[in-house]
Amino acid sequence: MLIPFKLIPNYKEYVWGGKKLRPQADKTAEAWIVSEEDIVADGPYIGKTLAKVVELEGTALLGSKVVQRTGRRFPLLIKLLDCADWLSLQVHPNNEQAKKLAGPTQFGKTEAWFVVDADKEAQLISGLKPNVTRQDIQAAAGKKEILDLVERRSVKAGDTIFIAPGTIHALGPGLLIYEVQQNSDLTYRVYDWNRPMDGTRKLHIAESIEVLDPNEKGIVKSFDEKALSSPINTLASCRYFTLTLMRGNQSSVKINTMGESFAVITSIDSTIIVKGSDWSFTLNPLETLFIPAEVPPFEVAFTDEGRALLARC
Repeated sequence: MLIPFKLIPNYKEYVWGGKKLRPQADKTAEAWIVSEEDIVADGPYIGKTLAKVVELEGTALLGSKVVQRTGRRFPLLIKLLDCADWLSLQVHPNNEQAKKLAGPTQFGKTEAWFVVDADKEAQLISGLKPNVTRQDIQAAAGKKEILDLVERRSVKAGDTIFIAPGTIHALGPGLLIYEVQQNSDLTYRVYDWNRPMDGTRKLHIAESIEVLDPNEKGIVKSFDEKALSSPINTLASCRYFTLTLMRGNQSSVKINTMGESFAVITSIDSTIIVKGSDWSFTLNPLETLFIPAEVPPFEVAFTDEGRALLARC
């Protein structure tokens, strides 16, 4: 029987990153907290990549529903993003477009964001203004004028944003974001704030226009004070993943994967204890635990008032 384990995050130092994830580093944009390339930090598979554990354990790790859909390949990528500056204005492909543009083994990129923290004036871009067409975007692509065609949205801590493939979007400065998405790193940039282009950072105008869906706006679910009375709330759900917010105060939430899907627990703002009948892990804020699908029912215990996120397929 598999037991839960932690993973060693893989850090990415992009130009728009800050110091919230790694204060000692010059600039950290992303922490890939659950990815195929992450290394197992403890337990019998310590030192192996998550991809290798998936290969060895299959359904026991992933779950019956996941294997039926995507086989022995890890289906998600989960990140923390520290946005000290604007990310590029970008678009992601769906599954069919990803296979056409990047190869037959590629997934599309459907994603959801949970706003962990936000500066008072924090904004993001999601979708186009009314009556803006694909042709309008094509004429303005790569130029500052494109910013006149997109919708800016103010967001605050606790908000959730669902981004379907084809949605033009960008995260703005002052946001600390939890992101769950399909296992894909396909990003087509349509504008990058006049930053210098180089071999690793360039625009993808043709691809952006091809995958753009002018009707996709991004679904924003605002933080709801009333929802705080419930210990568990679904924030986003689609065919690829479900993201749930758990909360408690000297209480616990019981979880049962039923063998269908693995579970990923991330503490948001407090120390929590995730425990089963013969195992227990303590998670500090922004720490994550991976629970294999075959693990029997377990509970997330809040010793003080706090919140945690649960991602699964």
